[in-house]
Amino acid sequence: MSTDTRKAPTQTGLDGFFKITERGSTVAREVRGGFVTFFTMVYIVVLNPIILSGVVDGSGTMIGGTTDLTESKLLVAVGTAVIAGVMSILMGLVANFPIALAAGLGINGLITGMVITHSADKITFADLMGLVVIEGVIILVLVLTGFRKAVFKAIPAPLKVAISVGIGLFIAYIGVIDAGFARRPTTPGSVPSELGIGGSLDGWPTLVFVFGVFLIAVLLIRKVKGAILIGIVAATVLAMVLEVIFAIGPRVFDDKGALTNPSAWALTVPKLPDSITNAPDLGILGQFSLLGSFEKIGVVTALMFVFSLLLADFFDTMGTVVAIGTEAKLLDEDGNPPHTDRILVVDSVAAIAGGAGGVSSNTSYIESASGVEEGARTGLASIVTGVLFLLATFLAPLFAVVPSEAAAPALVIVGFLMMTQVKNIDWDDMEIALPAFLTIVLMPFTYNITVGIGAGFIAWVLVKMARGKQREIHPLLWIVAAFFVVYFIKAPLESMLT
Repeated sequence: MSTDTRKAPTQTGLDGFFKITERGSTVAREVRGGFVTFFTMVYIVVLNPIILSGVVDGSGTMIGGTTDLTESKLLVAVGTAVIAGVMSILMGLVANFPIALAAGLGINGLITGMVITHSADKITFADLMGLVVIEGVIILVLVLTGFRKAVFKAIPAPLKVAISVGIGLFIAYIGVIDAGFARRPTTPGSVPSELGIGGSLDGWPTLVFVFGVFLIAVLLIRKVKGAILIGIVAATVLAMVLEVIFAIGPRVFDDKGALTNPSAWALTVPKLPDSITNAPDLGILGQFSLLGSFEKIGVVTALMFVFSLLLADFFDTMGTVVAIGTEAKLLDEDGNPPHTDRILVVDSVAAIAGGAGGVSSNTSYIESASGVEEGARTGLASIVTGVLFLLATFLAPLFAVVPSEAAAPALVIVGFLMMTQVKNIDWDDMEIALPAFLTIVLMPFTYNITVGIGAGFIAWVLVKMARGKQREIHPLLWIVAAFFVVYFIKAPLESMLT
């Protein structure tokens, strides 16, 4: 009897650094996954300027320090792409995890809302970006002291599954909303959302979305490599053809804020640009004032704003990392990803970088799941996504060709795939089922990952208490649940304290 004692060849170079073969991937899959992730989240380069620009702050200028709307949007777009590119590359190099980062949705809206609410106090975008930097520093300290990782590990396994499932449902909801397949009704007092326009599918952009969903689904069923990327490209080509034939144009709002052409493209008109290159203006980088907000809106209001950012960043990232790690099959037996410390450090630095860059806190993007589904398993995919974001600062007109209706199908399909994990929850055990249910449904219902996680934590603690099983509650869960109670009642609490 002979025994083969030969050792497997040592991985070197790119393969060895990123552990590509070890994680069951290939360079081609990583590159393809990076492209798919980029195309499913590049909308932020268009959307972030729409959310942040157009509002005049206490200095009498828009974000970026200009009074010209077009210039303001361009500054935000370039800054958004630069910070997203650098932080995604950093995630790939430092943490070797297939997750990309960009300006966080919700946080940018919160910043604009604060500018509008406190305009009389002369608050500026730079002041609020300073609070984002402070929040990022606090998050980083929590990571370096081990607290954030400890909380991560304290989350019960069933809740980790529920978080992943809830995020799947949430991103599928984002997809159908972004594509206009479902939307808020135009008739006041009716249902919260409805199918298409007036309860019926209408408009060529909706057709592009439906085409993309079915094409990707068929390709996945037939196990075609690059299914999601092929679907996005094919849907974009169809969109461009339809735009040439029918001149659909963008959605337009009248002076009263009413949508005049709901069947048009939501964000991006898919047509070939006059030029595929542009010279990026990095003037928005560094526009932040660290302590300006405390002087203008008061210490209590400023601290409550930081607290809101803190919880959103803290738990959105945890949910996203769990979901991506589950989809990529990179979690250990306790549901924790490799190099958790490094992932959380980079994410914390991204919050600081987003504030210092003047474009809002950057955070890990759940859209990275689309790249994972395409085969990404390592940080090489994140680096590819980051490089594409940096290229977008020079090739913004070219990347802007992809409409949200062509990218949204990827979110719907990935959402479906993540939802399949729901079978791993014990629905016969009320102690597990109720917190899991609240975690899952409240993410899309409130359009907020943090709310779903918070409700799940609080319900877990309350149910265990009701059953007399307080000893089964991890000490950190008591603390986190208490923080979430404060988070949910922060508005009346702030009113009482000011």
